[in-house]
Amino acid sequence: MDWYPLINSLRIAAVATVVVYFAGIGAAQLIARLPRTVKALLDVVLTLPLVLPPTVVGYLLLLVLGPRRPVGAWVLETFGIKLTMTWYSAIFACIIVAFPLMYRTARGAFEAYDDTLTDAAQTLGKSRTWAFWHVQMPSCAQGILAGAVLAFARALGEYGATAMIAGYTPGQTATVSTTVYQLWRTGDDMLALKWVLVNMAISAVVLLAMNWLEGRACTQGGTK
Repeated sequence: MDWYPLINSLRIAAVATVVVYFAGIGAAQLIARLPRTVKALLDVVLTLPLVLPPTVVGYLLLLVLGPRRPVGAWVLETFGIKLTMTWYSAIFACIIVAFPLMYRTARGAFEAYDDTLTDAAQTLGKSRTWAFWHVQMPSCAQGILAGAVLAFARALGEYGATAMIAGYTPGQTATVSTTVYQLWRTGDDMLALKWVLVNMAISAVVLLAMNWLEGRACTQGGTK
């Protein structure tokens, strides 16, 4: 059994999660301070990939990153790097589809945060930046970590947009999701089932992690 699809899926999901983690926190922190009308508009834009079909996301990415499209053509001509049909192409797809989960969860955590804690830190001579990293982030850690876990799970199981922008090439762009589809399409049900079981095992670990984080949050909330 070739384990490349699993290794590829894990590295794609890991890179996408790191990007989404910081981008989601930054966007959530910024938008939480904006006026309600502006916040509502930006919220729709940033959350849209969550409700769009993955194939639509993949198509839009191809319109931008394709070798004959604005960004894709410029990167190819300038750096000689293709942004489609490579293993790292799937990272773009996973970032887009996983970002709303991280953003929405982080925003919820920030909106539930008591701003008087930051004010108290500032009265003690601490900067707002210091208060953000040493007071606000620890207070919102459970929600932020839950968002990161959800983003990782979404990126790991992504298929539609990944299949369109990265395709399926064994040993190069294959992921667990695209491998299961290709094995089913070619009639190799036994190997497809093995990959399904692998995916289910990883998903179970992710759900256990989510339950553990929620349990810790409830325990800490009950002791306050």
